[in-house]
Amino acid sequence: MAKKPTDESDETRLKKKIAVRVKEEKKLSGDSAARSLRKRLKRVQRKRRALSSRKKHAAGKQAETKA
Repeated sequence: MAKKPTDESDETRLKKKIAVRVKEEKKLSGDSAARSLRKRLKRVQRKRRALSSRKKHAAGKQAETKA
């Protein structure tokens, strides 16, 4: 059986996890798990921005006139 897809995106799920970590600990510099969560969040955000940029560029002049 495959996992059922969730309603929330990876980005929102990671943001929630990071918020919980920040609330639990004052100093996150030594927490490698929190660092990896933050890195995963940044990777997802970069991927989303790159995708939107690609779509915008692929649309060409039509997107520019609408915007």
